[in-house]
Amino acid sequence: MRIATWNVNGLRARFDFLLHWLRTRQPDIVGLQELKLTDEDFPYAELKAEGYHAVAHTQKAWNGVAILSREPALARQQGLPGEEELGARLIAATAGDLLFVTVYCPNGKYVEHADFPRKLKWLDTLAGFLKECHNPGEAIVLCGDLNLCPTALDTWNEAGLRGQIFHTDEERARFRSLVDWGLHDLYRERMPEARIFSWWDYRAGAFHKNQGLRIDFLLGTRCVLERVQSVEIDREFRKKKDDLVPSDHAPVWADLA
Repeated sequence: MRIATWNVNGLRARFDFLLHWLRTRQPDIVGLQELKLTDEDFPYAELKAEGYHAVAHTQKAWNGVAILSREPALARQQGLPGEEELGARLIAATAGDLLFVTVYCPNGKYVEHADFPRKLKWLDTLAGFLKECHNPGEAIVLCGDLNLCPTALDTWNEAGLRGQIFHTDEERARFRSLVDWGLHDLYRERMPEARIFSWWDYRAGAFHKNQGLRIDFLLGTRCVLERVQSVEIDREFRKKKDDLVPSDHAPVWADLA
């Protein structure tokens, strides 16, 4: 089983690129973030023609998350309870033998901005949701764009960016709370020393300079981790394909036994 996550940065703009990736990588379950469209505009029929069922939590022009799966998925939760004001940022579904959750964490803008404490609260609420509604003995995948770098290994410039957005002790503590509950960073478990990123700014040649951040994650409970055969940040699909413009994020995928 191949599971994946991808912030597509606008599904309408990136749909042909997504189809190309789906056909090439053949994932079984995918969490998508930052759809930026309404449910009426979500391409359910087109994805079904490609062999994918979809459940989505959408929002006009902003946010939005979805789960694509080869087998029909049963939606379990749309939206993070208590955090509705921050938009469509979580969807959970039972897909195959997994509870599959995909999230798009608020950005926070910068540490002095009012959105920063809202981001921290959102992450606290996410941890609370897991503790109240689930247990780490379940087969759970939590994936998505968490908009933070857990360690110095996950940023191109820890010395220059330490204490700034994505690089704060407060954000890193929230990530550790997810790990302490029972989630494992599947990529880091398999690649403990790798400095490979999942997001690069469109500006200033950041991708070609490899000035990136690892902010997109596949997290899994112990029973999921034990099934992992390989994990990859799909840097190849951060590159332009003919006339198809990529997202500023690369997909991340893992193969499970």
